Amino acid sequence: MAFADKYRRPADLPSRLPLFPLRGAILLPGSTLPLSIFEPRYLEMIEDVMSGPRMLGMVQPAGSSSEESPAGKNIELRRVGGAGRVTSYQELDDGRLAIAVTGVTRFEIVGEAETGKAYRAATVSYDRFAGDLTRGLGEEQIDRAGLLETLRTYLSDHNLKTDWSVVERAPSEFLINALCVMSPYGPEEKQALLEARDLKTRAEVLVALAEMDRAMRGGSGGTIQ
Repeated sequence: MAFADKYRRPADLPSRLPLFPLRGAILLPGSTLPLSIFEPRYLEMIEDVMSGPRMLGMVQPAGSSSEESPAGKNIELRRVGGAGRVTSYQELDDGRLAIAVTGVTRFEIVGEAETGKAYRAATVSYDRFAGDLTRGLGEEQIDRAGLLETLRTYLSDHNLKTDWSVVERAPSEFLINALCVMSPYGPEEKQALLEARDLKTRAEVLVALAEMDRAMRGGSGGTIQ
């Protein structure tokens, strides 16, 4: 069974997810997030994840703390996160794990779930984001030419390069979600991208952030008319 075929409706997903709180990190459908795991609580979590449905939830801590992944279970978390499946797993010689998590859908935290362990878990609902499970939903509404032009300008401004033959072949959903996950924006901007209502809105937020970045750097202005 293909990866995308495993999850066609919210009922196909676990109602409880182990949580990986990580500031500045989001996960969107079809995007892949590489992670280096070294803290004992998360090593234990990944061991448990791999013995189950291989699903976990990426969620940002709330508040203004600068800690990337605050310790303890009393730190407030954002209510919306991204559920993903561990699709790559490698044990390293120094005891770390190198994993990759591929996004399936977003979720809302319903309540904290007791694990009896150092890591956190939550009962979750996917109902609000059921459309995430339909791949390519809303792609026809995307101004793809404008999106690509904005990407070209952003990369040029930052002296970055990419393989345009790959970018131009990529489906719009994959391209938008991957750019959101990889983008260097702060936690608030990342959360806005995560919580955007639909693909079209997410693309618009992404373009707006790129234009704001260019304006702050003294560029010539927006690229979308």
